Amino acid sequence: MRQGALFFDEYRDCYDIRFGLSDYFGGLHCGDCFEVFTGRKWKLTRIEYGDSWYLTDIRAGDLTGLIVRI
Repeated sequence: MRQGALFFDEYRDCYDIRFGLSDYFGGLHCGDCFEVFTGRKWKLTRIEYGDSWYLTDIRAGDLTGLIVRI
């Protein structure tokens, strides 16, 4: 598993994971599963799009900067 941080890629209009200065996952799509660190533990989630991007079973106003592993 690789650990990184979520960020919004404005060019692709989707979220991506940044692992390092120039190391990226390549874009997340609806239904992609990964784990997010909730502050105390890792929790399995899935990214989806409705009115905006969101993670299933995770409450977050802004996804940018969340620590994830995939």
